[in-house]
Amino acid sequence: MSDATSDIAIVGGGILGMATALELSRRVPRQRVLVLEKERAPALHQTGNNSGVIHSGIYYKPGSLKARNCVAGARALLEFCEENDVGYELCGKVIVATEERELPALHELHRRGTANGVPGLELVGPERLRELEPHTRGVQALWSPNTGIIDYRQVTEAYARRFREIGGEVWTDARVVGIRATGDGHVLSTKRGDVQARYLINCAGLYADAVARMLGVRLPVRIIPFRGEYYFLAPEAQSLVRGLIYPVPDPRFPFLGVHFTRTVHGEVEAGPNAVLAFAREGYSMGRVNPGELLGTLTYPGFWHMSRRHWRTGLMEVRRSLSKAAFTRSLQRLVPEVEGRHLVRGGAGVRAQAVERSGALADDFRISESQNAIHVLNAPSPGATASLAIAGSIVDMASESFGLAA
Repeated sequence: MSDATSDIAIVGGGILGMATALELSRRVPRQRVLVLEKERAPALHQTGNNSGVIHSGIYYKPGSLKARNCVAGARALLEFCEENDVGYELCGKVIVATEERELPALHELHRRGTANGVPGLELVGPERLRELEPHTRGVQALWSPNTGIIDYRQVTEAYARRFREIGGEVWTDARVVGIRATGDGHVLSTKRGDVQARYLINCAGLYADAVARMLGVRLPVRIIPFRGEYYFLAPEAQSLVRGLIYPVPDPRFPFLGVHFTRTVHGEVEAGPNAVLAFAREGYSMGRVNPGELLGTLTYPGFWHMSRRHWRTGLMEVRRSLSKAAFTRSLQRLVPEVEGRHLVRGGAGVRAQAVERSGALADDFRISESQNAIHVLNAPSPGATASLAIAGSIVDMASESFGLAA
């Protein structure tokens, strides 16, 4: 056990916490920055369990935080990777309309992507689609040649390495169990000891609202965890997918639907679905945290959301329980895929902020309290946009905390 003093404590060592630490160390080098990560290493939760896509900015409403940060963030991410020898591949992506009724939504995505400045977007017909993805079938598709793939755990490790080289410090195995205000900041009680910090930046992901509540902050949202389960394509079926193949998403939800993703490690993932998790780190159906589940079930927003979307929820559960149902969803995009081609993979858990009205927060949510900043909703494209979001957080911190460069 040891105690420490810092100017700024960042709670959470995922990709956004590390990006923010790096950006702070670059722009306000006189500030002592300490990252507190509860696990043995950074990036073991949302960051390390996502599909590894470098999003280009197609889906997001023009002018939204997601739209502005995704396009700028993707550019900054690729520059960082080039400078720090982090591998990536711009393999391209097709969003496929398999039925005529999906065409208006597909054309809206083209409009949004164009308005957001996504380079190279092209609406293509069935013949061009077969050239791009020979085993995919659709009436029309949106081709994004600059969408890519990457390993975000490697990116986070590179952020942490650069942060440490500049003089930053990272505590692992340092779960924050309590926070109390003092006259000149906060004392954060962790498993490794107490940390006295003038300012706090909350990048705790699945536990961001819990950390905010430790400070007595009343929030307009609560984190509801949704598990996304994946399969891998068996080696003999991997040639069915060249790059990334996505459906046209349901515009009512911030989820993109089951899709195919080639990874930088040479595999092909199929998924994810989106089912309620019974724990904030509920990576399997059998993982239940009674206290966290009770918190979900007693939140009015959960029941408002459930009444609105119960049909979709049941369909997602069915896909979770039935490999045949999962396979049928994938066959809409690639008809040659069969159940025997699917090998059970892993799962990730998405921290979805839900309002008391039951509305799913669709944009990034960053709020402030006394001497603290809280990132309350930063799902996809949060990893792609990590450096851009970090820049916005540091702008906010510079003004609110009065940080001098």
